[in-house]
Amino acid sequence: MVCSSCVWGKDHVFPPVTLWAFVSPLQRHLVMQFHIGESLVGDGNEISHIDLMIGSKDGPVGMAFANALANQSEGHTNLLAVLEPNVAVKPSTVMVTKVTIKGMKQAVQMFGPAQAAVAQAVADAVSEGIIPKDQCEDLVCVCGVFIHPAAEDDEKIYKYNYEATKDALKSAMQGKPSADDMLAKKDTAAHPFKGF
Repeated sequence: MVCSSCVWGKDHVFPPVTLWAFVSPLQRHLVMQFHIGESLVGDGNEISHIDLMIGSKDGPVGMAFANALANQSEGHTNLLAVLEPNVAVKPSTVMVTKVTIKGMKQAVQMFGPAQAAVAQAVADAVSEGIIPKDQCEDLVCVCGVFIHPAAEDDEKIYKYNYEATKDALKSAMQGKPSADDMLAKKDTAAHPFKGF
């Protein structure tokens, strides 16, 4: 991507992700990132649907992250993804509920298996290089999590949310699907909840 107005001059090209380690902190600050990922995994009432954004702390994702933590409401209690108490994942990740949480059972599922799954998926994504480790302090993630009110099986909630979060992170960081991928599927796509 060519930039028309910045300290590097008008004809520079932003470095690819593989060269990120050679970019100075000042240059990193000037390169705002915004990635979007989505994934649906599983079946039954434990199905997981993750929508997420991962991007720069000082960009729109950073603002969404701060708003999600600051603006809590009944039934929409957003929370940080933690591996265990006092060990939050990096990039810092806030989980937002995609449905109104009604009752302690559903709340415990969000604060239990779903939180553990999202946290583990983010940590594994860093460990596997899906998210570059040297960008962990520059990025934040906003992760929308769906917990069906009739979900029962905590193991499935964990398994499906882990897989969906990891898939969504891969898609986000790799820019998938591309416009070509989308166009190739537009006439044959089978939405599972279309209703007809």
